[in-house]
Amino acid sequence: MSRPEHQGPPEMVYNEIEASKYTSSTRIAEIQAEMSLRALELMNLPEGMPAFLLDIGCGSGLSGEILDEEGHFWVGFDVSPSMLDIAVQREVEGDLFLQDAGEGLSFRPGTFDGAISISVLQWLCNADKRSHSPHKRLAKFFTTLFMALKRGARAVFQFYPENDDQLQMIMGAAMKSGFTGGLVIDYPNSKKARKHYLCLFAGQSDEPIPQPLGLEDCREEGAIFSSKRMRNPKKSKVGVSTKGKSWVIAKKEASRAKGLKVANDSKYTARKRRPRF
Repeated sequence: MSRPEHQGPPEMVYNEIEASKYTSSTRIAEIQAEMSLRALELMNLPEGMPAFLLDIGCGSGLSGEILDEEGHFWVGFDVSPSMLDIAVQREVEGDLFLQDAGEGLSFRPGTFDGAISISVLQWLCNADKRSHSPHKRLAKFFTTLFMALKRGARAVFQFYPENDDQLQMIMGAAMKSGFTGGLVIDYPNSKKARKHYLCLFAGQSDEPIPQPLGLEDCREEGAIFSSKRMRNPKKSKVGVSTKGKSWVIAKKEASRAKGLKVANDSKYTARKRRPRF
């Protein structure tokens, strides 16, 4: 089955018919609620204190309902008019507006205590129009989100990265915008249950974070997390000899960090070919 973001722009994929199907599915509602609760847990908000949160890509308000149940106030936006229409029909409590995350946010600095996003980030990695540049759209989004959050606030994104290059592109854009944090992977050894959560701090923070789920029988670590500034995925070229194997590998790593398609490394990488006669 093709990924939804490959089928077209989100406002076209989630038209009136598909938006209705999505919202009326009890299975989707259960999954959405589970991921929203997990995102709130990773946000680690003070207990018993209502927070003012931003729901990025709120859709028809399924995640917003969880925020209501947990006693928080929220504002949500989405790029699909059909999804927002259903949210209005369902009389969700949050304030809603139509917005493309890739065009940036226009809130006053320090408006929100935190942000939540369910299954949205991967959509920003596509170029649905000629004017779209995934790198620029991610940079615009993360930069304006950083400004809209209070210092030390957390933003938690559940998303489905297509590959490692896409993951590095997203994390690199967040780091360049001033965020710190990292990635939490729940159930890393299960293809069906695995979930990726990008946990970001608007500034430095030493607060603890819940551990990844499903690590009891895992041999590998299921999380990459640090309260320190994330490293730029690009590799340094200092000390790399020109035209040798190390130089070729460094160039390929730099291309991967930009989200470009690059051939896999092998024992034949940068091999010397015999001259042709």
